[in-house]
Amino acid sequence: MYYQPGVTPHGLPRDPFKSCVVPRPIGWISTINELGQHNLAPFSQFQNVTFDPPIVMFSSNQDTSGNQKDTARNAERTGEFVWNMATYDLREEVNITAEEFPAGVDEFERAKLEKLPSTLVKPMRVKRSPIQFECVYLNTLRFPGNPPMGAVDVVFGRVVAIHIDDQFIDSNGLIDILKIKPLARMGYYDYTYVDNKFQMVIPGSNKGLLAGLEGSHDKASEAS
Repeated sequence: MYYQPGVTPHGLPRDPFKSCVVPRPIGWISTINELGQHNLAPFSQFQNVTFDPPIVMFSSNQDTSGNQKDTARNAERTGEFVWNMATYDLREEVNITAEEFPAGVDEFERAKLEKLPSTLVKPMRVKRSPIQFECVYLNTLRFPGNPPMGAVDVVFGRVVAIHIDDQFIDSNGLIDILKIKPLARMGYYDYTYVDNKFQMVIPGSNKGLLAGLEGSHDKASEAS
């Protein structure tokens, strides 16, 4: 098949675009507004941008009324947010926090999730999440789109603190991803989670390149 998005019809019962870019990590983002009200919401367009220094981003489309979502607005106004890793065991809670609530509603409470204080930023962390990144807001790239939801705020933040639950670090000092079972978004109403892995190492002996693949600041510095 072939189609031009927004120009020619795809002819399928559901739009296939999001199902072509899979799986996508979930940005389960917690923020706080100027009144001290907590917010928690998942974003399926989330990714790390670089590792030295560590920077992440999440893309927040407008809500169904065409307004900027609380998460993006809170991050911009307060300068902080937290990423909480979404897992298979937390799938129901993630889904609850995806509902479109009025501003000021605490999604932690709606999903019955216990909060943990952060160390360097004000937004709370999800206690049951195995990994959390405390982030300082950097900037937003806003792309126009078709109303009401098409416009998107791409929010970038620098990771200033990382929390990893020790029970998910194996005997070799590596994160046990298969034990965590990270949740990932697919297309339509579909999700998946990580339950297998395999290794591939870039050929050659370029230590700097391998350090980049690993995402290691220390090894990259040694190789330079």
